[in-house]
Amino acid sequence: MEAPTGGGFLTWIHRKTPPRMNTYTAYSIGTFVAWAVLWAILAATEKKVTLGYIFAIFFGWCIGWLSATIARAVYPGPKKVYLTGDPRQP
Repeated sequence: MEAPTGGGFLTWIHRKTPPRMNTYTAYSIGTFVAWAVLWAILAATEKKVTLGYIFAIFFGWCIGWLSATIARAVYPGPKKVYLTGDPRQP
């Protein structure tokens, strides 16, 4: 039995996403925009005590993002893996 060649949600979304949006920079900008929207909503609706807890979560996320960014700059990237599972160029 042969594996399907073009199936799956990840294959579909990878084909539909523009290459410029499939970058770490786009991910970083998108997540910071999402945090900004979340902060705006919470600042208008929540108490200061709750905002302190949310800030702790945000600060932890920032530490994780910073460590991932440093790791991407210092360590070599992974080997390219193709959707077929074959490590050779198709």
